[in-house]
Amino acid sequence: MSLVEKAGLAILHRVDPEVAHGLSIKALKAGLVPGSGALTSPRLRTRIAGLELPNPVGLAAGYDKNAEVLAPLSRCGFGFVEVGAATPRPQPGNPKPRLFRLTGDRAAINRFGFNNQGMEAIAARLARRPEDAVIGLNLGANKDSDDRAGDFARVLTHCGAHLDFATVNVSSPNTEKLRDLQGKAALSALLAGVMVARDALARPIPVFLKIAPDLSEAELADIAEVARDTGVDAIIATNTTLSRDGLSSPQRDEAGGLSGVPLFEKSTRVLARLSALTQGAIPLIGVGGIASPEDAYAKIRAGAGAVQLYTALVYQGMSLVPRIVTGLEALLARDGFSNVAEAVGTNREDWL
Repeated sequence: MSLVEKAGLAILHRVDPEVAHGLSIKALKAGLVPGSGALTSPRLRTRIAGLELPNPVGLAAGYDKNAEVLAPLSRCGFGFVEVGAATPRPQPGNPKPRLFRLTGDRAAINRFGFNNQGMEAIAARLARRPEDAVIGLNLGANKDSDDRAGDFARVLTHCGAHLDFATVNVSSPNTEKLRDLQGKAALSALLAGVMVARDALARPIPVFLKIAPDLSEAELADIAEVARDTGVDAIIATNTTLSRDGLSSPQRDEAGGLSGVPLFEKSTRVLARLSALTQGAIPLIGVGGIASPEDAYAKIRAGAGAVQLYTALVYQGMSLVPRIVTGLEALLARDGFSNVAEAVGTNREDWL
């Protein structure tokens, strides 16, 4: 990390977390965050759900909620970028404050509630996206919708022409009863509608499903079955957790979803269990607590074909991305893997 980046992070950490988030978006818009450019090699290039990725390290949804900095993010070294979540109509989200740094735990708690400018504004920006990047959109539902399941399909229909993939997000803990859509019958019906919308696109794209880490063994088995039956192209494991185990920061009791380092073990165990349940039939993307090359490598060896991160950027800045990508390549080479796919799931049993 450069001295300039250290100074910038120090300044951001002196202001309210949501204000700091907005300032970081402005810094990217202004070109104040230097990008590493595309990072790839024969060992790092990989394919997941039909997408050709230059490397397997992606940006998780939630950072660029309104698709405002697609071009700058595409130059930061990510193999793919997910923006959103987008809902059909704009909505302000939950009352502030709603984002909290847990510095001592290298974590964050948020209860944003799908605050975004709506699918029309987001689609207009996606239409001007960089063509040399892999970009996806996290689909959400309006809080006051009388047809939340239908909201996901509406957003996909409106934005799908500008996307490489779309993610059905039924795992945010910050919209009341949204996680109820992870139940077997509700999820089957929701995904069926989304897949109909996907198939109606002029250029059908992969559809991913993002799940919560706070699921029982039976619930995970149901999700794996529904994903197989509906033809979901990949599962993202996992979103934030409601657990507060082992936290020491004063903000630990704030309501919302916990992300960052404390989520790593729980999310990786869910990932490994899904890997065992699906037996390679559905690609998996590992998210939760990645803060180093070793963390990314552990997710891959637990069963992930690609990974995503977000919260660690709050503490380590955008220079973390090339450090993880280059470090991951070194770890793959050290252990004799000629590509990412060879390493997927090779250490799964240790997490079960």
